[in-house]
Amino acid sequence: MDLPDFSFETEARARGFLRIAGVDEVGRGPLAGPVTAAAVILDPDRIPKGLRDSKTISKAALPGIAAAIHASAQVAIAHASVEEIDALNILQAALMAMRRAVDALGADHVLVDGKFIPKGLTGQALVKGDARSLSIAAASIVAKVERDRIMVDLAQQYPGYGWEKNAGYPSPAHKRALLDLGVTPFHRRSFKPVHNILYQEHSASA
Repeated sequence: MDLPDFSFETEARARGFLRIAGVDEVGRGPLAGPVTAAAVILDPDRIPKGLRDSKTISKAALPGIAAAIHASAQVAIAHASVEEIDALNILQAALMAMRRAVDALGADHVLVDGKFIPKGLTGQALVKGDARSLSIAAASIVAKVERDRIMVDLAQQYPGYGWEKNAGYPSPAHKRALLDLGVTPFHRRSFKPVHNILYQEHSASA
């Protein structure tokens, strides 16, 4: 298994950039909850042990690594709300959340997971970047742990949808709960499964 390294960061530093942030977002696919982005500037002398692509780390180990990132690096987290997702579309909302995180951190060069760089930022887009860049891997872990925490909190306010387990993704249990319990204020109305239920309710009451 290839592990992410610090080569993209080293190359940017050689070109004169001083504050190089890895950027990633979590939560494009869920039916509920915000999209969460993180920007991380790692200290090359204090890279946390076990830092790699979040998809290769057990769920139980993620919070500990996220805590180590917070303790050793510069970190900013930002969100785009359900209302912003519905107004803009999920891609634009995700890019906005990433831009907010970078602005909070004050980076001069970004390494962004995916195909797109948020408007107004200087940097490099890296497909599967969390498996290639340590800074992006760190941002992915931080964003995932933070968003999971938010969904656990929301699950206490709106029990029955299983958000503490599915993080708002369209699991069979979540989709059944949508039919049985209805749509909450934290569901994304522009997403088809939610939109269809609202449309059916509207048609039934018309």
